[in-house]
This record gives sequence, structure tokens and C-alpha cells, in this order.
Amino acid sequence: MEPQNVREPVAMEEGADLLRFSTCGSVDDGKSTLIGRLLYDTKSIFEDQLQHVEDVSRRRGDEYTNLALLTDGLRAEREQGITIDVAYRYFATPRRKFIIADTPGHIQYTRNMVTGASTANLAIVLVDARKGLVEQSRRHSFIASLLRIPHIVFAVNKMDLVDFREARFREIESEFRNFASKLDVQDIAFIPVSALKGDNVVERSENMPWYKGSPLLHHLETVHIASDRNLIDVRFPVQWVIRPQSESAEHRDYRGYAGQVAGGVLKKGDEVMALPSGFTSRIARIDTFDGPVDEAFAPASVTVHLETNLDVSRGDMLCRPANKPMVGQDLDAMVCWMSDQPLTARSRLAIKHTTRWVRAMVTNLQYKLDMNTLHREDGVTQFGLNDIGRVQLRTTAPLFYDEYRRNRTTGSFLLVDESTNQTVGAGMLLSEPR
Repeated sequence: MEPQNVREPVAMEEGADLLRFSTCGSVDDGKSTLIGRLLYDTKSIFEDQLQHVEDVSRRRGDEYTNLALLTDGLRAEREQGITIDVAYRYFATPRRKFIIADTPGHIQYTRNMVTGASTANLAIVLVDARKGLVEQSRRHSFIASLLRIPHIVFAVNKMDLVDFREARFREIESEFRNFASKLDVQDIAFIPVSALKGDNVVERSENMPWYKGSPLLHHLETVHIASDRNLIDVRFPVQWVIRPQSESAEHRDYRGYAGQVAGGVLKKGDEVMALPSGFTSRIARIDTFDGPVDEAFAPASVTVHLETNLDVSRGDMLCRPANKPMVGQDLDAMVCWMSDQPLTARSRLAIKHTTRWVRAMVTNLQYKLDMNTLHREDGVTQFGLNDIGRVQLRTTAPLFYDEYRRNRTTGSFLLVDESTNQTVGAGMLLSEPR
């Protein structure tokens, strides 16, 4: 069975661009309900899915169809009525396609929130109109800022429980603006909504005639994201070297470098440099799954062919000779620690950066951030679960990187415990260490 209206709108505009957004905020602020409302009101769910949600809602004794169940897919989530893991959902309108990451609100699942928001173009921070700004609201807003999510929407939810009063919305808006002034965010919007009732989610609310702005879906459809990408600095981390698979004349000279464009625009005929060797060549051809193209930009996955065969391996990077990334082994970074085992100075870990794996040692814990005040706590000896702070690292081999604020792909990395192969931290690289 097809979704009720997905096929037709998508067919109307196959070239519609893609917006990735995450929902975050405190526990029980209505994140899953909001996503359920978006899916329901845009008719982007299957009839049998809706029937199942209605049946589960009745068994739970709910007086209404609990749309949060559309995203809370784990059994533990449904039983407890909370979000634990990141749930991804997809829908489309004639203007744009969307990927939604529904992230948990509980503090112990902050690491899940970081995972869901790491690739987002926009973050929706939900706030309970009755409670206003709480610790998790601050924490998630700061993490969104730290992750350099360029657009943030503060959705003041449950306006129906405060009688849709403008005064309450303005009070929360003022409080958030004061807090947001400490954050590094380019674009902020405030929208009063009721996810349960559908006010200002897809259609403008008749209960809040004082609100003159766009409903949430219209904002998501029209927010400008084209300029968020870095189209200046050419960065192409090599994921795989494709060599000849046979001695036939057709395949004998085939040699390509496959990967995902991380920045800039690759064009046929452009001169590129391979790092770390420093040798240069020109792009002879760019292949995609659908055939050759004249140019490619992030986040396209392509195979690049060079005019001359260079010694290029997995983990190497192609860039412009006059526009190279930073190259170094001493790294300065902000780290979100995601393990129950504390991070301490002298800790040894593996780093996954673009397509490159290296080993590293923590040389210094500079400070930890207080999520409520954003003040720095100096002199710390360890980071615990969900702590965020600044560290210095020394790697066994150089990384080719940019500052995170300039390129979110080449400026980020994962920390992995080699003994368990578990991801224990996520990092954002800063400028060259002082």
C-alpha cells in the first residue's frame, strides 16, 4: 500500500532539495508527537500504520490517537512513553524532501541526541509552554550551536495548555533570546505550536491570531540552506581505490578514486593535489552511479579519475594545490564524551576522521563546560558520560582537517575504544593549537 500522498507530490518536483532536521529538547516536551503530527497532517503515513497506532492508543487507555507512537518504535519506548534511541523518518512535500531525526530528551541519552543532530541542517528545540527554559533545553540548544547547525527553531509547544496566551509565548521567547545570545547560531526562529492539536504545525492556528509568522511546515519548506554548504574548499577524502578487475583492453587502464565529496566543487580538468604525497594531476573524468558528470559537490558520492596515476590510498585526500587543509598530529578539539568509562589525560584511543583511521593519546584536558551557565570548569581530571569540553590530542599520523566551523565533515571525528570497538566520543576540531 502506498503512503496516502507521498508519490504525487514527490513526482511533482523530482529536483526538490533535501532538508535534514532533528527535534530536541527536554523530556515530555512533545518531540515525537510533533513529528507524528507532521507525518499525519501531510498524509505521509500508511493506513495500516495509523490503524496500529490507534489500536495501541486504545489499549493504553489514551483518550486520543497518540501520534508519538509513529516514531517511538522500540518496545521499551512504547511501554515507558519515552524516546530512547534516535528514530529517523522521511516525508516529502512539493517543495522539499525531509529526513527527520527524533532524538531523546533524557539527559542519559545526550549521546543519542548528538548522533541524531550531527548531520542536521536545522534543529527544532521544543519547549513546554508551561515549564519554559529548563536544563535540557539549554543543553540541547548549546549542543546544536556546538555542532554548527546553522538554523534553529524554538517551538513553544503545548500552547493549548496555557490557553494560547501571547504573553506566555513572549515571555519564553525573551528568555530564550537572552540565552541564545551566548550561542553561535546564524538563524533563529520562534513558533508557538500545539503538536497534539495541530496548531501552527502544518496549518496556521485560528487559536493564535496574534502570531503573524509562518507555521512550522512552511518554515521548514522555505528556510534557505543552499548557502550552508562549503563550496569553496575542495576536499575529497578517498574511500576506495578502484583498480582494474581484468586484463581486457576495456579495464586495463581503469583506475579511479571513490568517495564522498566533503567540500568545494570538483570539475573535469581541474588541477588537484593528493595528500600526503603532495603530487598533483588533473581530473580526467568524474563518474557517478548514473554515469559521468562534468562537476560534483558535497555530498555527492563519485569516482574521480586522474590524468596520471598517482600513489593514492584509502584515507588520502584530494584538494586544490593553492587551498590545502591543515595537516597536523597535535589537535585541539571540543569533545562530547559518550562512555560510562571516564576520559582522562593519557587515555589512548582510535580516531576515525573522514576515511582515515589513526591512533591517538589525550595529552591534556583543558576544561569542561557547565551546561546551565556555559561557564568553563578548569582543572578537571576527567570527563564523565555526556560531559563536553576541550581537549588536546596527539595522533600517530597526520590528519588532513579544517576547523569544524568551516567544514563539518573534515572538522569532525569519532573516538573509538580499540578494546571494545565502541564509539566513546565525538569531536569537533578547532583551529591549529596555540
